[in-house]
Amino acid sequence: MPFDADETRFSNLRFAREGGVLEMTLHTRGGEALWGIAEDGLHNELGVAFAEIARDRETKVVILTGTGTSFIAGMDPQSRPTETSRSAIWARMHREGVALLENLLAIPVPVIAAVNGPALIHAEVAALSDIVLASETAEFADVAHVAGGVVPGDGVQTAWLTLLGPNRGRYFLLTGQRIGAQEAKALGVVGEVLAADQLLPRARELAQGLAKLPATMLRHTRAVMVRDLRRRMADELSLGLALEALAATEQ
Repeated sequence: MPFDADETRFSNLRFAREGGVLEMTLHTRGGEALWGIAEDGLHNELGVAFAEIARDRETKVVILTGTGTSFIAGMDPQSRPTETSRSAIWARMHREGVALLENLLAIPVPVIAAVNGPALIHAEVAALSDIVLASETAEFADVAHVAGGVVPGDGVQTAWLTLLGPNRGRYFLLTGQRIGAQEAKALGVVGEVLAADQLLPRARELAQGLAKLPATMLRHTRAVMVRDLRRRMADELSLGLALEALAATEQ
C-alpha cells in the first residue's frame, strides 16, 4: 500500500506526492517547525513517519523540508510531556530517540533534504540525508544539548563526529557553534547552496531525475551508502541516550 500523501495521523508533518517522489514538510500548527517532545511532537512523529515511509513500495525518493524560513530553529513551548515521573518520560524519550534516527536511516530509498533556513535542533535529521541542499540563510547547530546542560547522546554525537570529523565535531557540539550554509558546503555537509526560491525546485528536479531510475537500483544504492551509519547508530545510539538520561537525574 502506498504511503498516503493525504495522511492525517501526523500533527506536524504534511505530505505531497508526485509520481515516485514523496515530499515531507515539517511544521508546527501550520507555521515554522518547532521541536516538540510530547507524544504529538516531532520527536515522536518523525520516527513513526520514517517507519511508515520505509514500508511504502511506491516511494522512490523522499524530499524532506521545513516551513517558512526555518527548518527547525526552536523548541515548542506548548509541547510538554504528559508523564508524571522522570523515569516514564525518559523511557519514552529513549524509545522515540532510537526510532528517530534508526528509522530515518532505514528508509530504503534516497533522501533529499531541502534545508530552508536555520536547523538548530536535531539538524542531523537533515544532514544525514543523501543529498543536502541549503538555502543561503540556512545554518546548522546543536543548541539543545551541551549549552542547556544535556548530554549530546541522542545520535548527534555519532552524526556530527562522522560528518565533521572527530575534532571539529566535538568542537561543534561542545561550543554550540553555528555553521552557515557556505561553510557547511565547504566542510562537505551540504552539496549545494541556493537562493530560497530555487531550493525546492532544485530538490524536485534532482528527485524526479532519480525517480526515473530503476527502483531496485535506487534501493540497493541507498543500502550501500548508509550501511556504515546504520551500524554506528546501532552501536552508539541507545547507550548515548541512556547516558543522557542518567545525567538528567542530577537536574
